[in-house]
Amino acid sequence: MHPREDVIISVMQKNYFLGRLFALLTLSAVLVLLGTLLGSMGASWNTPELDQTVLFDIRLPRSLGAYLAGALLGLAGGIAQSLFRNPLADPYLLGSASGALLGVGNILCFAYLGNSWLEIIGLNGGAFLGALIGVLASLLLAGGYRSSLRLLLSGVVISVILGAANSLFTFIRPDLFQSIQSFMLGNTTLLNWSGVEVMAIALAFCLLVSLVISPTLDALSLGENTARTLGLPLDQLRLMLITILALATGCAVAQTGLVAFVGLAAPHLVRKIFGGRQRVQLLFSCLGGGILLLSSDLIARTLFAPLEIPVGIVTAVLGGFYLLILLRRSSFGGRP
Repeated sequence: MHPREDVIISVMQKNYFLGRLFALLTLSAVLVLLGTLLGSMGASWNTPELDQTVLFDIRLPRSLGAYLAGALLGLAGGIAQSLFRNPLADPYLLGSASGALLGVGNILCFAYLGNSWLEIIGLNGGAFLGALIGVLASLLLAGGYRSSLRLLLSGVVISVILGAANSLFTFIRPDLFQSIQSFMLGNTTLLNWSGVEVMAIALAFCLLVSLVISPTLDALSLGENTARTLGLPLDQLRLMLITILALATGCAVAQTGLVAFVGLAAPHLVRKIFGGRQRVQLLFSCLGGGILLLSSDLIARTLFAPLEIPVGIVTAVLGGFYLLILLRRSSFGGRP
């Protein structure tokens, strides 16, 4: 191929990437604006002070928080699917979901004892610590991070064990079932500026590190033996990716609860529409996850207004419907 043709192809690919990136960023900005303006109860335009409170202290942090949580889950889902080379992998794969739920159950169950440490940790801190404990338990059961298959199976086992513990909590304290169920279904109504700040810092760190070490995922897509021949420190990089996966998932779950299907569906959407190398897919999975969760939040708060439905129900319906379409197309010989 002529060198001039190589330059033309490179410029076209760069323009294609920038065009898609600009489109996703524009859509993200539009959705945040809509989330600030729209609500289940609307705003009273006769009282400017109330409007300012509703728009900038309630709706804007809720919209930004929902977008950031979705971005974290989308990034974690992209890492999980690439790391385990499994299209059904999601951010909750390594026991983080059951661990977070167990953390919330512990806080709710023992808060009445007046423990000062529990009051300091709070529900968000309990969910975050529980998610990290679930991942660490999976790593311990798998005997490390060198075998993706053992780690995958260990995550399933830990999820079952912690799920049984959660069931025990609801059996001992049935009065806590409604609070735990609210966490299980996902909730964006309690998002505030402090949560937005935490998730923004976590997203910036996780995205930067994952983009830097994304060539590891490109190498792993060729097979582990082939990846090792390239001279990459696979074990250390795999541990870093698992750490980013746990951190991103824990931060999102701590703020919004167990939002279903975002981390599973967003990477599929990105892979279907954009393709490209792992670095591109991770970046677009991040943006796609934010768009998906914020769109679902808008539907949740306006579909049956003034009644709001849990956002996790909306994401489960949308994500499940999309995956059913993929399955149907695949079963008829189309490209999944």
